Amino acid sequence: MVCFFYILVDILELTNHRMHNVERKRYTTLHRISCDASTDEQQPPPPISPGKAGKSGGKAGGEGKTQSRSAKAGLQFPVGRIHRLLKRGNYAQRVGAGAPVYLAAVLEYLAAEILELAGNAARDNKKQRIVPRHLQLAIRNDEELNKLLGNVVISQGGVVPFINPELLPNKSAKGKKEGQSQEV
Repeated sequence: MVCFFYILVDILELTNHRMHNVERKRYTTLHRISCDASTDEQQPPPPISPGKAGKSGGKAGGEGKTQSRSAKAGLQFPVGRIHRLLKRGNYAQRVGAGAPVYLAAVLEYLAAEILELAGNAARDNKKQRIVPRHLQLAIRNDEELNKLLGNVVISQGGVVPFINPELLPNKSAKGKKEGQSQEV
């Protein structure tokens, strides 16, 4: 009879959601076993561990750290912000969960590619800082990026140096004598 009372107390406590789901199952199972095993001596149930009331995410019994979607995907670009902007932009009525992750990955790849090429251009010019000129040189010297950003104007970027080969002075061949004229 006393064992039934303890189980009833357990049920009432469980309805108040004081413990995590997994802890509830383990607690009631252990208490029922202890009541069935010893019918002569009745022991009070073990005390409830103090903790957060209600549901807690993550593994049972552990304090799970919240992790952003960018961190889960291993990205630096903000997946949540991109998702919000996709929803607000009226691009579609609905936006899937994978779309902002994919878009963030593509944007991060493009940014890394452009910055790597611009860093190389800055190093070639013996500069420590990337300026718009280096971005312009990086984009215009790469065939695929030039095609992608063909209609883009980079402010303070300048122009790509190009001299038509016909305008360059002729180089003298090693086999020709210096005294000969060039006319035939």
